[in-house]
Amino acid sequence: MAFREHMERVAGEVVGGFPADGGIYAVTFRIDSVDQDPRFPYVAIGYTTEADAAEATEKASDSWEARWSYAFFPETGLEGVRVVGRDPDGAESHRREAESRGIWYEDDDEPHDRDERLVEWFYEVCVETARHLHESGRIVQVLGRPVPVILYDMFDPDAMFRLTSDANPAALVTEFMTEDPG
Repeated sequence: MAFREHMERVAGEVVGGFPADGGIYAVTFRIDSVDQDPRFPYVAIGYTTEADAAEATEKASDSWEARWSYAFFPETGLEGVRVVGRDPDGAESHRREAESRGIWYEDDDEPHDRDERLVEWFYEVCVETARHLHESGRIVQVLGRPVPVILYDMFDPDAMFRLTSDANPAALVTEFMTEDPG
């Protein structure tokens, strides 16, 4: 199974376990990697709720920050409900595909631009996985309505707006995109 297909399948399972009536207004994808090594990426899939945003309003500087900044996401949005990509099947298919793309390297190799290429490829897989959740109808099936998928990498905060915009229908991220510095 291709890495993207694995990610899409498991993401669908994760979203399928979300509480249907929990007031979820966004699915979250926290993009990360083991020890900041782009050869070992994962995404923590979670969610945030209206109640979480209301609670964060007291601490945040404004309503956008309370609702959309990962700094105010609850544990379900920050740590996620489940980590995907470092599971045995995900790790194996990721490495196999990275090798076939010529972007894998060993510890004693000079990475050259392969670090950046690995990161961009993983971003692409995460965007496609989020799109699949929309296009397959999985989000609506579970939550009863469309909600955005917010993709963020805490070590590259500027990527958040591009990734989230690419992963969602424009109408779902209008409010989120109001703070896009680009």
